[in-house]
Amino acid sequence: MTTRTFAATSVLARLTLRRDRVRLAIWFAALVALPLAAVSSLESLYPTQASLDGYARTAANPAAIALGGPGHALHTLGGVVVFEIGGFAAVAVALCNIFLVGRNTRGEEELGRIELFRASVVGRHAALAATLLVAAAFNVAVGGAITAVLGVQGLPWPGSAAFGASLAAIGLVFAAVAAVAAQLADHVRGAQAIAGGVFGASYLARAAGDLGDGTLSWLSPVGWAQATRPFADHRWWPLLLVGGLAVACVAGAFVLESHRDLGEGMVPHRRGPARATAGLTTRLGLVWRLQRSGVAGWTVGVLAAGAALGAAADQTGDMLADNPDLLAALGGSAAAELADVFFRMTSLLLAMAVGGYLVAAVLRARSEEHAGHVEPLLAGSVSRLRWTSAQLAVPAVASAALLAAGGAGAGAVYALAAGDIEQLPRILASAMAYLPAVWLFGGLAVALFGAAPRSAPVTWGVFAAAAVVSLLGPAFRFPAWLVDMSPFEHVPELPGGEVTFAAPVVMLLLALTLAAAGTAAFARRDLATA
Repeated sequence: MTTRTFAATSVLARLTLRRDRVRLAIWFAALVALPLAAVSSLESLYPTQASLDGYARTAANPAAIALGGPGHALHTLGGVVVFEIGGFAAVAVALCNIFLVGRNTRGEEELGRIELFRASVVGRHAALAATLLVAAAFNVAVGGAITAVLGVQGLPWPGSAAFGASLAAIGLVFAAVAAVAAQLADHVRGAQAIAGGVFGASYLARAAGDLGDGTLSWLSPVGWAQATRPFADHRWWPLLLVGGLAVACVAGAFVLESHRDLGEGMVPHRRGPARATAGLTTRLGLVWRLQRSGVAGWTVGVLAAGAALGAAADQTGDMLADNPDLLAALGGSAAAELADVFFRMTSLLLAMAVGGYLVAAVLRARSEEHAGHVEPLLAGSVSRLRWTSAQLAVPAVASAALLAAGGAGAGAVYALAAGDIEQLPRILASAMAYLPAVWLFGGLAVALFGAAPRSAPVTWGVFAAAAVVSLLGPAFRFPAWLVDMSPFEHVPELPGGEVTFAAPVVMLLLALTLAAAGTAAFARRDLATA
């Protein structure tokens, strides 16, 4: 590699920043707003040292540790803030970087834009280097802003800096991982799936390690970043491990890019059959063929997450003997009730994961339109109504199957551990109760895609807001009217609660109405290519 291979990197960095300025601004605002709201809300919840000590005795349960991290200095406000939002912030900053790098490297190459750039004076590695520079600047800005937000609100500056640096480090390392994935896969969906799979495995390894003896946590870059122990003893040396892995991945990405052809990935294409199967010649068969690998990956991930949470739930009874305050805080009077509360949260988390899949799968129609793949299909015998219905039908059915897989995984593991097979249908029903809420976000995505395709990504903002309100609303004491705006709040409280049908039916009707409106709007508008 020479300096010529990086020619025009600064120009492409400015172009990347210009094109992604709105997306990055939204991610930045969300990541900074989370600790900003957390400090004021948690300070009002735990105003005294006695209340913080009580939190420390009851908070470190298996589910919370699996989601948020090991928990350090929980007798301090800073430790509580990190424990409550650290896991969510880590997921958000990692996904932001995976999307950013995948979209501006493999995505641009897939659309043919990088080929046009290289026809000029742009170097071979300029696009990748520019994207990584933008990602690095974004992560540093996020880390600095979070440090400032926490410090200005009165938390100790060393702990604030450690937390900000740990999140920036997670973002940097998964930007580097996404850069490697972009060289391996030959399309953006594959690259993002590889990087997302690496992050999911890292997060699960960290969770398993924190629930065990801690060994597996040291196999995960997420575990390394959280090992800085903000507001406890501020260990900075684990960030060297994260930085070393990021540098190695970046170097590997440039080496791989030097040894592959433009438009191709390092993983070779498999030779397909000479003739298409009968199913592939249908609309639904084509959509399923394009999305089946993603559905398979999501199924494995959701099933594994459900099983892990089901295994953690088996410890709730033992937890009560040592933590009677925990049961009182959750309003339960028996181990079974505490398990029901646990599985309501489990079902909510599974629903949010599946909702994210559904929104991404439905909005893929926008990517297909933008790439010019839809126009040749519509020029033939395929109508717009049939094409749109196929794009919606497969993700809708897959989302129901994913919820069932997650609920079945959690229920089966817990039923085996508890020796009560009747727990399986109860927990499965709890997960499936969220299907109307999940489909409502799919309907919104279709409506925006059909009526205002440039605004279709707004669905992500609405979905993220609903997720944050439902997850953090009770802890942060959000206003009741705000919490009630989340569709996730209007499902039956299963297991253990009363079964109601009014709200789910209304959400199903709204989802169908939005989907129908979006399909009709798409039939009337021109195809968009930008």
